[in-house]
Amino acid sequence: MKALKIIFLILFIIGLSSCKDKAIETQETAVVPEVSTYYFIRHAEKDRSNSQNSDPELIQKGLGRAMHWAEIFVDIDLDAIYSTDYSRASMTAAPTSVKKNIDVQYYNFEDINIEQFKKDHINQNTLIVGHSNSTPEFVNQMLGEEKYNQMDDYDNGSLFIVQVVNGKATSQRLHINCNCPE
Repeated sequence: MKALKIIFLILFIIGLSSCKDKAIETQETAVVPEVSTYYFIRHAEKDRSNSQNSDPELIQKGLGRAMHWAEIFVDIDLDAIYSTDYSRASMTAAPTSVKKNIDVQYYNFEDINIEQFKKDHINQNTLIVGHSNSTPEFVNQMLGEEKYNQMDDYDNGSLFIVQVVNGKATSQRLHINCNCPE
């Protein structure tokens, strides 16, 4: 009878320890979701006084909008800021870059490998400043679908937010008004 109690006690202890091991295994193998958020904006209002100038700077209203974007992103923990290498785009990114103390990285949309870009920014918040034609196209490629059309040439207030959670992308488009001085 005593031997039976000892065997039962040993089996009980083994059973408890195996449950404990399973609990530890479950905790160790718990999947942490991968969440990446991308903020896409078009450059702010540009100087249109010389139609021959392919790289105009921002006008006063555009500078105000660039400052406004910096205020919008002030509470977002950005990890990276991208801009095309055009004056109007880099000038739009500059106030946010300064406020966040993040160097702007320049990109050429046609050279972007979307899957590599996603891998490079897993679990990060990234701001991308582009143009009326490239911004919606970049967003569409991130989504893997043709959801957004080219922007109107005077649309400087759209904010596209793409969130990729465990490889599944969703998006929304907001329009941010700016009462920026002319």
